[in-house]
Amino acid sequence: MTHSVLLQVDALVKRFGALAATDQTNLTVRAGDIHALIGPNGAGKTTLIHLISGALQPDRGRIHFDGIDITPMPMYQRVGHGLARSYQITSIFKKLSVLDNIALAVQAHAGAGLGWWRPARADRERYALAAEVVERIGLAHQLQQLAGRLSHGEQRQLEVGLALATRPKLLLLDEPMAGMGPDESERMVALLHSLRGETTMLLVEHDMDAVFRLADRISTLVYGQVIASGTPNEIRAHPQVQAAYLGDEAGVGP
Repeated sequence: MTHSVLLQVDALVKRFGALAATDQTNLTVRAGDIHALIGPNGAGKTTLIHLISGALQPDRGRIHFDGIDITPMPMYQRVGHGLARSYQITSIFKKLSVLDNIALAVQAHAGAGLGWWRPARADRERYALAAEVVERIGLAHQLQQLAGRLSHGEQRQLEVGLALATRPKLLLLDEPMAGMGPDESERMVALLHSLRGETTMLLVEHDMDAVFRLADRISTLVYGQVIASGTPNEIRAHPQVQAAYLGDEAGVGP
């Protein structure tokens, strides 16, 4: 089966003073894939996610998404075209319920703005959609719980739900399993696996077991450059990747 290209990053450069966080970075993400981005600390992974999402603007290079050059677009316009992201640090409305968190995201995606709270509350259709998302992320039993009282892992699940509520074509996930224990990580892996086929994902993650279990394709970033892209088996066996990053972890996965 041939997959169309959803995201194309060409020769992307972002400098912070003398440091090139991305250095002529090239990346291709196919529609429908879970594409993992791995590499050592400081390799430029989060900077690349910032550039793709619109949180940062590149110094040079282009980003094409779904056939459109989005390089000059601000973040909110990219969201409108179907890009959504989660962060390394959980970003939720802690004083609102799980349902209200998701309802706000549904409302924002519908274009009603965040200020009109009471009309959104009265809109049964939006709350029905929000409840479906809450069910989808496995938090139906916490529907009315304040988000700030959820466990760390449940808060990360909720954050994925906030992104899903925008109905993204591409979901950017920046270390979704950061700080999780084994059980929480397993639930997140199950959640992301369940979304396969519903949305394309670009996943930055240090948990190599999760990466090799989830990814259709993996790209390795070192010093701001992608040194290899391929299937999990190809990346596991790649000598440059082993030398630069995997080391003893090259045997991870089935």
